[in-house]
Amino acid sequence: MKDAAYKLPPLIAGVLIKRYKRFLADVQLIETGQTVTAHCPNSGSMRGCAEPGTQVFLSESNNPKRKLKYTWELLKVPGTMVGINTQVPNKLVKKAIENRLIKELADYDRVKAEIKTSAHTRLDLLLENDKDEKCYVEIKNCTLVENSVAMFPDAVTTRGQKHLDELEYLVSKGNRGVIFYLIQRMDAKTFRPADMIDKTYAEKLKRALENGVEIIIRDTIINTETISIGKSIPC
Repeated sequence: MKDAAYKLPPLIAGVLIKRYKRFLADVQLIETGQTVTAHCPNSGSMRGCAEPGTQVFLSESNNPKRKLKYTWELLKVPGTMVGINTQVPNKLVKKAIENRLIKELADYDRVKAEIKTSAHTRLDLLLENDKDEKCYVEIKNCTLVENSVAMFPDAVTTRGQKHLDELEYLVSKGNRGVIFYLIQRMDAKTFRPADMIDKTYAEKLKRALENGVEIIIRDTIINTETISIGKSIPC
């Protein structure tokens, strides 16, 4: 998957002081001891990934128009690095599909992003080929892992529920529909819906799969330079 790797900008090591207001994190830089406020590009609860004292890695922007100079990119927990930037999965998966590196989705010639499928719903990708076959793909970022079990979501997600309903509807009309979970860490052995967090989402996922929606789950290989798609994880 090296051809589809996401290249990280140069990173600065720090220690998390606290995450707050969803999109803010106070971090003490290891090299200078300075405390900075970084943008947290993850709107989820980040359960298990936002504990004070955790080693984190920030990127730095020189854009004078930005309110916050730093962006929180990675963190390190026992046994793995974790990518917390929710913009990464869509870029990684799209590039991997374009390079025909996802075997389940290798029969398509064209990939379009951010497809409006109904009045109030967009899905991440539309794949098409010369046989006029269509495959809709919704990509989800997963960072919650407990006892080697990856789980999604880490907070109640009515938007995610709606995406499952939409995929199920599109499949009923003769299209392929895929829910793609990208686990941005390296310590998961299996995957399951987090029914203890969002029971409705878990029920909708089960129903969607029973009605023809397909599921693809991959973990990632992460270091401080790149993130790439790794192995398939069973559900």
